[in-house]
Amino acid sequence: MKIVGVIPARYGSSRFPGKPLADICGRPMLWWVYQQAGNVEEFDDVYVATDDERIAELCKQYNMNYVMTGEHSTHIARVHELSTKVDADYYVNVNGDEPLIEPETIRAIIPDEPSETPKVFGLMKILTDPVELIDPTNIKVAANKEGIALYISRAPIPHPYKTILFEYKKAIGVECWNKPALDLFVNSEPGQLEIIEDLVALRFFENGCPMHYTLVESNSLSVDTPKDLEKVRILMKGILEEQKK
Repeated sequence: MKIVGVIPARYGSSRFPGKPLADICGRPMLWWVYQQAGNVEEFDDVYVATDDERIAELCKQYNMNYVMTGEHSTHIARVHELSTKVDADYYVNVNGDEPLIEPETIRAIIPDEPSETPKVFGLMKILTDPVELIDPTNIKVAANKEGIALYISRAPIPHPYKTILFEYKKAIGVECWNKPALDLFVNSEPGQLEIIEDLVALRFFENGCPMHYTLVESNSLSVDTPKDLEKVRILMKGILEEQKK
């Protein structure tokens, strides 16, 4: 079974232009993510998927595999284009803004066997910060006991109407699809839920494709704003200092 790691990276960002090139302890953020993905033994290859020459030049500078794609409005469509150029049984998306993602966390998403039907996998962790709960950039997951998502949302779900004795869960920036799932996505139009929430993964939900989520423990922090970058720099500095001891 061939498994490929993919890091979609674009330069333009409404909240943080040039984010993949942001410096973290002397290296660009994209480099840190690539190193973490490269430490996943199950990956046959790791690629950066980008449409920007500045990111391509960065990949050349740091000897990172990359594939140039056209412009895409979603990261899933970008991975789909890569799947037309790189054959694999599964494509594991690792967000380019999670430089602290642990290789063992990424490993948790890898399926046991290939499939000819559309397969979609995700990771989730228990949400512990109240600020993250109300932050719409953090995607909340409501799943059944088998880990199949009943719904994913930017809003806090489920609603604590009868009890508060439960734990909220949020999606982590690691996703996995096979080629049939990627084909399903690009050949389907955005549905009402996707448009309302501006959440592209809901396209699978609306087209009857189950999304399987695995609960993991992770200290990963996504860099959505310059303030997040400062947090990550502090954490990364601490990790590097600890490694020197």
